[in-house]
Formats: sequence, C-alpha cells, structure tokens
Amino acid sequence: MKTIQLIPDSFIENNCNFKQLIESLKVGFATPSIQVPMRHHHDYPNPPEDKESTLLLMPAFNPGVDAGVKIVTVSPNNGNYNLPAIQGTYIYLDAHKGNIKAILDAKSLTTKRTASTSALASSFLSREDSSSLLMIGTGALAKNLIHAHTSVRPITKVYVWGRTIEKAQAVCDSLANEPYTCTAISSIEEKISEVDIISCATLSPTPLVFGKWLKEGQHLDLVGAYKKDMREADDDAIIKSSVFLDTYQGGLKESGDIVIPLNNGTLKAEDIKADLFELCNSAKKGRTSENEITYFKSVGHALEDLVAASYFYNEFISNK
Repeated sequence: MKTIQLIPDSFIENNCNFKQLIESLKVGFATPSIQVPMRHHHDYPNPPEDKESTLLLMPAFNPGVDAGVKIVTVSPNNGNYNLPAIQGTYIYLDAHKGNIKAILDAKSLTTKRTASTSALASSFLSREDSSSLLMIGTGALAKNLIHAHTSVRPITKVYVWGRTIEKAQAVCDSLANEPYTCTAISSIEEKISEVDIISCATLSPTPLVFGKWLKEGQHLDLVGAYKKDMREADDDAIIKSSVFLDTYQGGLKESGDIVIPLNNGTLKAEDIKADLFELCNSAKKGRTSENEITYFKSVGHALEDLVAASYFYNEFISNK
C-alpha cells in the first residue's frame, strides 16, 4: 500500500500562495469533467447531550485523476468539553486506482479555499482599480479573506469591523507587516460608503449591510449567513445590485441572503446573472460597467475542497 500523507493545518497555514490557489480554482470551475453530487446531510441522536448532532459528507470526483470527500461533524454542545462544535477531515483519493493519497485537516483547508473563492469572484466582479476593502467580521476567515482579496486587486487601505473594537484591532495587528494599511473601525457606516470592496463573514442572523449605504461601482462579497434564516445584507442591497453566486446548486437553497429575497419577491431566480462555473468558462460575463454594484454570495462547494486538497497535496509532496 502506498504511504498515506498526513497533511496538518500547520502546513496548510504556512504554505498557501493565494494567487496560485485562486488560479487552481479558476481552472477547476472551468473543468467540466469534475463531478459533484449533492451534499449528504445526516442528523443523528446524541443521547449524552439530549441534542442531535450532524454528519456532513461532501464528495467530488475528477474521473481518472483524483477524488475526495470532506467529512464534517457538528456537535452543538462541544463548548462544554473545550472542543470546537465543527470538526472535519478531508480524505484525498486517487480516482484511478482508488487508494487514499492524503488525509488533510479540514479546518484550514476550508478557510483557505473559501477565501480564495471569494477572491476568484472578485477578479470577475470588482473594478480592476479597487484600492480599498472593508472586512466585516473578525473570525478565522477575516484575515484569510483580506489576504485573498489583496492578492487580486491593488488594495492599499483595509478597514476591519467586529463586534468589539478590540477584536477588529487584533486582526489589524496581525497584518501589521503587510504592504497596505489596516485600520479598526467602531461602526460599519463610517466607512462602507467609501470603500471599493466589502467582504462580510459573520454569523449575524440579521443584515449588517444596507443598500442605502452602497455606492456605484462597489463589489459586495457575502460569505457568512450559512442558514436559510440568516442574512448579512438587506433587500435594498439586492435591489441595487447585479447578483452572482458561487453555484446555483447551493446558492439558491442554503443562505437567507438569497432564499429570503427569493421568497418575498425581491429577487427572481432568472435575474441572477451567473455562477462561478459560467464566469470561469466564459459562458457569461461578470462586471459590465464601472458604475454597477456587484453582489456575490458564497455558500461553499465540494469542487473547491477537491481543488484545494490537490493543491496542498502537491505542495506537500514538493516540500518533502
């Protein structure tokens, strides 16, 4: 049996070239041979906690080349045991012979591919001269989204808002040596109308971005609001924008940022301009004018995991 490579979070954190990963994702979304079945979602009893847990399986296959599946568990009460509620592993396979090539910790893999997917969308949707970014949220994705967005656009000013100014400042402190300034702000409203790109990655159940604040030419990148009853932007933001998705498969069903305006009539499915498959294979265009406001909603897709696993596997092998 061939040796199974064990690729830890630490390797992924220290060996991510965002420009390269973004380009790999662009190729992946334009590769029609990659197959992605619907995600498996299984809730199961957890008697010791008297609360259900969840098992998620996210497979993808590039026939004859590689395949993989992300296995994620959600155990809501894990805070009582000083463990994360969400835990995951990625199993990366040879699609020809079926052997396991690598096992990767899914935490950093997911963070890096999510941020890179947003930046890939930005390369089609934001103005090429975009020089300022507002990051709403201070979680694990925040710093990665900033790194990814600044790798595709000439950003010189970054602003960070969080639930506390201390959390926002901590993100900025971690980016002190970057070639752009990073400033913590105490309210979203004070900068949102000035910046070129707004990236939002929060667990907020109600909108933080309001259409009345948006200006012509901006790009809005929404990464949080992963449930149907959560949203990060209001109906006015939808009305003022050209709407794009990472994929129709998940984007039309999983997040309140799209589901709620679809259900209340603010948005029609046929009004959505394109998804990343269509942008990357040049079937449809992204931004069409300097004045257009673009709205990108990401919910995640197993193709992104497979492409990222392949990227980090090759980096790991070449570094040995």
